[in-house]
Amino acid sequence: MRIAIASGKGGTGKTTVAVNLALTAVRMGQKVHLVDCDVEEPNAHLFLKPDLGQNHHVTLPVPQVDQALCQHCGQCAEFCEFNAIACLPQRTMIFEDLCHGCSGCWLICPNQAITKSERVLGDVATGTAMGMSFTHGELRIGETVVPPLIQAAKAQAENANWVILDSPPGTTCPVVETMRDVDYVVLVTEPTPFGQHDLALAVDLARALERPCGVVINRAVPGREQIEAYCARESLDILAKIPFQLEVAEACAEGGLAIDVDKQVADALVELYEKLMAREVPV
Repeated sequence: MRIAIASGKGGTGKTTVAVNLALTAVRMGQKVHLVDCDVEEPNAHLFLKPDLGQNHHVTLPVPQVDQALCQHCGQCAEFCEFNAIACLPQRTMIFEDLCHGCSGCWLICPNQAITKSERVLGDVATGTAMGMSFTHGELRIGETVVPPLIQAAKAQAENANWVILDSPPGTTCPVVETMRDVDYVVLVTEPTPFGQHDLALAVDLARALERPCGVVINRAVPGREQIEAYCARESLDILAKIPFQLEVAEACAEGGLAIDVDKQVADALVELYEKLMAREVPV
């Protein structure tokens, strides 16, 4: 089972749910691999304190121009939809930070003046933590191309019964890459107008990708039922309601584990685990 834990906005408790669901599954006897796909600001390791192996670089192929062979015909610049190449009368310039590594420029160059070089996007590290396998990626500062690093992190988790992907927040390309091949998407939200608004965006994305999804309401409090009403209108399953508990918030702020602090929260994560187990998806 490959599960993405996602949200339409940051700050809903997505990583808290991902980490505590992974630990709940481990304690239920599952072989679990948790992947922190939020490579721009990974933080699951702060809760799990994993024993990680050596980082390995993830690279992207980028063009390199031999100015002596280049006739500045401009075909490469015309081909590049990301404007990563500028062909001037006396020089062809490459802007590596704009390049998405499609390889088209060196394939179409009539003089073979363009060859392949490599740009480092970031690092991926894998190890173990609290009875599970753990992987996270970390994007190089200033880098803008994220999906290949997420792909590399996901590739480390091929043999586990349960693969839990802690997605970046939002609905942009990194989230699409995290969600696109999972069996199920768990959308974490909070009972506020902002939570409902951004949940709707995340639901639209999951449906566009044809991924089944359900909702976890985090920090649930009595008297705020707007998320339940929205889910009823949209025929969305509410997988669990995690009650707001000050002690849990304090523990998480110190890197603690929610399921070890409060029984109601632990019961909600067991409910989430059992509902995911009951779904008819490959294991």
